[in-house]
Amino acid sequence: MKNHTHLTPRQEVQAQRQLAEALLTLQTPEEVRSFLTDLCTPNELQAMADRWAVVECLQQGLAYREIYRRTGVSLTTIGRVARYLAQGSGGYVIAVSRTGSRSHG
Repeated sequence: MKNHTHLTPRQEVQAQRQLAEALLTLQTPEEVRSFLTDLCTPNELQAMADRWAVVECLQQGLAYREIYRRTGVSLTTIGRVARYLAQGSGGYVIAVSRTGSRSHG
């Protein structure tokens, strides 16, 4: 991740808020996917999809090595996702609770 020294911490927070507000304008999964495809590189988008797959596996109670076997995501990333799922800002928990069974199917 780049260090944006040209943005003050306040400007960075504002830029993130504006991005969040843009996401809130999107109304369908297809619109969100289109936006993310335009916003992210293919590798960034794949990394986010991989992390979400890890969340799903963790919610199923799978062991890290089984998650690695199923997804190919590194054990380091699996551990990081697990840590943020348990002790992060709550974003994963909110998304999991709102997607319900769709996140496991």
